[in-house]
Amino acid sequence: MNEAPLLAVEDLWVRFRTRARTVEAVRGIGFTVGRERLGIVGESGSGKSMTGRAILRLIRPPGEMTAKRLDLAGTDLLGLSERGMRAVRGERIAMIMQDPKYALNPVMRIGRQLIETLRVHAGVSRGEAKRQALAMLEAVQIRDPERVMRGYAHEVSGGMGQRVMIAMMLMAGPELLIADEPTSALDVTVQLDVLKIMDRLVRERGMGLVFISHDLRLVATFCDRVLVMYAGRIVEELRADRLDEAKHPYTQGLLHCLPKIGGGKAPLPTLRREAAWAR
Repeated sequence: MNEAPLLAVEDLWVRFRTRARTVEAVRGIGFTVGRERLGIVGESGSGKSMTGRAILRLIRPPGEMTAKRLDLAGTDLLGLSERGMRAVRGERIAMIMQDPKYALNPVMRIGRQLIETLRVHAGVSRGEAKRQALAMLEAVQIRDPERVMRGYAHEVSGGMGQRVMIAMMLMAGPELLIADEPTSALDVTVQLDVLKIMDRLVRERGMGLVFISHDLRLVATFCDRVLVMYAGRIVEELRADRLDEAKHPYTQGLLHCLPKIGGGKAPLPTLRREAAWAR
């Protein structure tokens, strides 16, 4: 018997109304997420980040989000009030934004931000929150958590800032983690370290992960399943380890545009687009 999905999305739309026209950033998509690593890939502007924000109902005016179904393990997210959604955000679904280091408050010590996160969502004492914050920093392989707790965001490196944000998002033990290009600002070696940490924590905690990226090679090696988005729609879904067997011409075009070692000096192919793909 198949396990019920952790997250179920059906007919999700995100629109931005302007005086001139209505821009549809996400156009009637549907998918499920289990306790797995689901990758969402596509070009900039394809609707990847808007999808992640819509799941958390973070689309603000003039944007609007609608869906037939947005279900988190039996909880109808569409039916919750804004107060109810605040209880879901962070506690049941956490999101790591792009360039997470700059999502930290620059005028608050890192330790205070971690402690407040846990006290708001778990209601524990300050002493217990500090103990758990130190343990989480150690879990994301920060060698001197006491020093980092005393510091500010500008005093840590990019890689350490990413680890702090991962720790903060996992503090309350969410069921689902949405990571929006969390490694795009890092060099390759730090990327690998951060991915290993996320992979280990997701597996140990039995969480679901939605990994949003434009890096097809990264998604192919890190995720279990991939959704390919174009112009706000999902054009293909396939197993990550079979990404090179993609059938849709858009996915094939993305793969062909990747540079190859020893591939010669010929210009990289350009991506062909057809209006029919966006219908």
